[in-house]
Amino acid sequence: MSIFPEFIIKPFRPYLRAILGVQGSASLANTVLYSMYRESLLSCERNRDPKRLLKYGFRAYSQHDEDGMIFEIFHRIGVSNQTFLEFGVGDGTENNTLYLLLAGWRGLWMDGNDTNAASISRQFSSFIQSGKLTFLHRFVNRDSINEIIEKGKLAGEIDLLSIDIDGNDYWVWEALSQVQPRVVAIEYNAVFRPPIAVVADYDENFVWNGTSYYGASLKALESLASQKGYDLVGCSLSGINAFFVKRDLVGDKFCAPFTAENHFEPPRFGFYKIGAYEMHPPGIGKYQKV
Repeated sequence: MSIFPEFIIKPFRPYLRAILGVQGSASLANTVLYSMYRESLLSCERNRDPKRLLKYGFRAYSQHDEDGMIFEIFHRIGVSNQTFLEFGVGDGTENNTLYLLLAGWRGLWMDGNDTNAASISRQFSSFIQSGKLTFLHRFVNRDSINEIIEKGKLAGEIDLLSIDIDGNDYWVWEALSQVQPRVVAIEYNAVFRPPIAVVADYDENFVWNGTSYYGASLKALESLASQKGYDLVGCSLSGINAFFVKRDLVGDKFCAPFTAENHFEPPRFGFYKIGAYEMHPPGIGKYQKV
């Protein structure tokens, strides 16, 4: 399902095909319409602020436009040791740190899925053997996260932490103390708009079922980040990932105020995903206010 209803797309396809010189390519026509939609969003007065990250987004290996936004953050604050930690990396081919790994960074990946683990071990064997990448086949929770990272021989300051475990992200970040990331990328639940600050009840065995029941609202993550010494500096245009930077690195490099109200982006899950839904189907579960 496209982010544009079929009755809107259909009249424009012949013109797009004529311009592009492509016959029968509905997929390419859809891609052009996506680009037009994105440009229309970025052209509004709010998003033209040069300190906002949105216009810098691009997709190389990330799920949406996270690669570009992460690249721009480090362009502004500089890098320390080019080290990353990401858990919930899938099969390794689509995440927030593969772009960095291929650019020469090193780091630690974790994922608990057996199929994903086999794929990573096969496709990234040269990176693992060279010491550029450590992979641990583990499910993480708030009680085990620090011990698991220690086993991965990672400690102290790192440049980037990326959390994408489709559920307990908030609770795991809250418990994390083994490393001190300069930048944190974490998924938020865009169903809950500011100022609502809620987080799904902790469940060690939580498995996301594809609905809107998961994770934490952006306001809840802003509050947790503030307690840990981070400021919210932006969200992906797709309304999936939020980006936080250590407060002492922020300066005047990003768009203030560093609040959920200022940086919230609504669900646009169809971005870069032809056939994807704009929102997840409704899911019901217990949340708690934070």
